[in-house]
Amino acid sequence: MKKAFLICLLFVCTNIFAQNLKLIDSTSKVHFVIKNFGINTGGDLSQIKGKIHFLPNNLPESHFDVSVAVSTIDTDNSMRDSNLKSDEYFDAAKYPEISLVSTKIGKTNKTGEGYYYFTGNLTIKGITKEISFPFQAKAQGDGYQFTSNFQIDRTSFGVGEKNIVLSNVVAVTLSVSTKKD
Repeated sequence: MKKAFLICLLFVCTNIFAQNLKLIDSTSKVHFVIKNFGINTGGDLSQIKGKIHFLPNNLPESHFDVSVAVSTIDTDNSMRDSNLKSDEYFDAAKYPEISLVSTKIGKTNKTGEGYYYFTGNLTIKGITKEISFPFQAKAQGDGYQFTSNFQIDRTSFGVGEKNIVLSNVVAVTLSVSTKKD
């Protein structure tokens, strides 16, 4: 009886800890596209860090807490990058990170495996808004590749509020690689 209990305890502990995932920054990115004078302009953010606890068979126990460094913004134009880091836009000096923290992970109605729904809080420039979007999780080696596309309104976060040549809608693409921690 004691042996069976220890085997069960070992199995439970292994499953609990095996799902803590470490982000792989070198293969992860946040990409964005916004219309500037009606022309799509894009860029990337890197230095993604945080913690992901993902249990596809127990979604209520899953949790995402990730952030990206605003100072890493790269639009292939150093003048634009400096401008975006200024207080008029992201204010990187005062708000060095953009964070995303889940409050609920659920299934979507999309057929097939690996499709989920994220609900949580996005914080940009100290302003936190609830956000929801679908995402896909594909097993990859000893971790997962998480991908998603969604849109946000930049003015809701006080980003470039006075700029009238930029669209308010920003398309965001997430691609986050993980491995077991």
